[in-house]
Parts: sequence; C-alpha cells; structure tokens
Amino acid sequence: MSTEDNVNQAEAVQAETAAPVEPAATVAAAAVAAPEAGSNLAGSFLSLKETNPKLFFGGIGGVVVLLLLVFGLGGSDEKPPLNGPVLKDLAIGQTYTLKSANAYDASATVRLVSTPGAIAAYDDTEEADRNGACQHLAQGTPVTVLEFADAYGKQKSYSKVRIEDGSCKGNEGWALSIDVQ
Repeated sequence: MSTEDNVNQAEAVQAETAAPVEPAATVAAAAVAAPEAGSNLAGSFLSLKETNPKLFFGGIGGVVVLLLLVFGLGGSDEKPPLNGPVLKDLAIGQTYTLKSANAYDASATVRLVSTPGAIAAYDDTEEADRNGACQHLAQGTPVTVLEFADAYGKQKSYSKVRIEDGSCKGNEGWALSIDVQ
C-alpha cells in the first residue's frame, strides 16, 4: 500500500466523521435498540431451554454452585488464635520467676528499670548501662510482685518486683509483666 492510498483513506474517514448527524435521531435509535438487545438476549436464553435443555439447566446449576461457593466460603468473624506468650493474672505479694517472653536463648536476660515505661525507650549501647548493678537479671530469678502500672490502654502492663535471690536480693525495679512468669 502506497502513501498515496493511506492519505486517500484518511481523507475518506475524515469526510465520514465530518458529515452532520442529528443527535435526536441517534438517541432515539439507541433507545429502541437497548430494549431489543435485552429481549433478544433473554429470548435466546429461553429458547435454549427448548433447543438444548441440558445446556440450559447445566448453566443454571453452574451459577448456583458458584453462588454457594462464594457465600459458603465467605469470611467469618472469628479471629485466628494467636500463638505466643500469655500474660498471667499476676497478684501482688506472690512470688514468680523472670522469663524473657521474646527470647529463645536460655542465657538471655530480663531488663529491670527504675520507672515503668522506660523499657520502651531504653538504649543499652553504653557500657555502663550493660554492666549496671542489677539491671539485667538471668531468666529464672525469683521475684515478688509489689505493685502494677497500666500503660498503652492495658492494665498491669508493668510490674514492680523485688528480687528474692542472688547478689541483687532485696533490690526493686520495674519489669514488663509478660516477663514475670
């Protein structure tokens, strides 16, 4: 095809689009065609019942099965159970042991701080902080709960504990309640 043919085709298309079309006639034709298309579709579907009943009823059955699957496999309001450490219902005056809920290493320590909430922001990168007296206790150290502090909308988030064994016996500090088992 030469470039001259392409130009002639482009001029022909422009001439066709330039021809005035009456909007009322177009709208009226579309209004008549829409119901006819719907009735043709419904008519052809219903005629399928007469000409090929297996396909007709099979199609209806397929749609029903799909709807049942969609509604039957829908989500539920149940939340999946969370696996992890459980916060015990601690009581003041009772003796518990320290266990780091987030560590699998048996040599991991539990941090005690002087005020509740300081755990969320502590930074032990300083040598003095890591070697401070009675700040990091070994897991399994027995402690007695003295009081509780609420934080972040949860009751008993922090526990004030007194150490009952070892070189730090008698010292007090705050620990996360989940670390008091």
